Amino acid sequence: MTSRGRSETDKLKHNLEEQLDRLMAQLADLEECKEELDPEEYEETKNETLDQLKEFDKSLKKIVSGNMTLIDELNGMQLAIQAAISKAFETPEVIRMFAKKQPGQLQQRLIELERDSKFGKLAVDVMTQQKVEILTALKKLGETLQPGEEEFLQQHSTASLREFESISGDTATSEKVLKMAESQVEQAGR
Repeated sequence: MTSRGRSETDKLKHNLEEQLDRLMAQLADLEECKEELDPEEYEETKNETLDQLKEFDKSLKKIVSGNMTLIDELNGMQLAIQAAISKAFETPEVIRMFAKKQPGQLQQRLIELERDSKFGKLAVDVMTQQKVEILTALKKLGETLQPGEEEFLQQHSTASLREFESISGDTATSEKVLKMAESQVEQAGR
C-alpha cells in the first residue's frame, strides 16, 4: 500500500517535464525562425507560447501548494463526461475547456463568439447556445459572472443545462446523470 499513487505521481512528473521541455523548445525554435516570420506572426506565436507557459506555471503552483491533486483532475473529467452525457453542452470545444478548467480560454471564446455574431459570421441561435454553455461552464468553475451575463443565462438556459448545474455538485451524480439520460432517451422516443 505504500506505493499507492507513486506510479501516478511519477507519470505526472514525467508529463510535466515533457510539457516544459516542449514549451522551451517551442520558444527556442521560434527565436531561430524569427527572421523567416513576419513580425506580427512572430509576436502572436511568441505570446501564445508565453501564455501557455503562464498556464503551466499556474498549474505547477497549484500542485506544489497542494491545491490540486489527481482527484481534482478526475473530478473535472467526470463533470465533462456528465455534461456530454446529459447533452447539456453540445460544443466539444466548450466541454474540453471546461474539463481542463480553463476559464481564461472560455472567456476568450466568449469574446470571439460575440465578435463573430456582431459581424454576421455566426447565426444568433448558435451564438446564444454557445454563450449559454460558456457562461454555465464559467459559473461551475467558480468564476463571477457580470449581472448582464447572469441575466442572459437565466433567460436562455436550457432545461438540460439547468439540470446539469443542479446535479453536478452532488456525490450521487453518476446515478442522477444516468436517470436524466434515460429520461431524455424516453422523451426522444415519444
